Amino acid sequence: QVQLKESGGGLMQAGGSLRLSCAASGSDFSLNYMGWYRQAPGKQRELVATISNSGSTVYADSVKGRFTISRDNAKNTVYLQMNSLKPEDTSAYFCKIVTARLNAYWGQGTQVTVSS
Repeated sequence: QVQLKESGGGLMQAGGSLRLSCAASGSDFSLNYMGWYRQAPGKQRELVATISNSGSTVYADSVKGRFTISRDNAKNTVYLQMNSLKPEDTSAYFCKIVTARLNAYWGQGTQVTVSS
């Protein structure tokens, strides 16, 4: 079993920056894919960014050039650096990890609110 602990959400003015972290812990696992998703009230959960075990990244068009995903394999942690935040970035952000055995786990979510 893998547990995920997210941190770093909060309230920020438009144009500001926030950094989200998601640390994975548990026993007998190795990480494969890691990613961030977000879900606003009344909307479907959507992909924000992903990073593979080899470091390949994918970004939603809406965040390209503003958000950066990275990972620290030694700490089993994935980060999301969010710059130039916009009110439309307001959402609950969830991390997702997939282990080498292809088991998927979701974090509990952290709220990001961007005021105009």
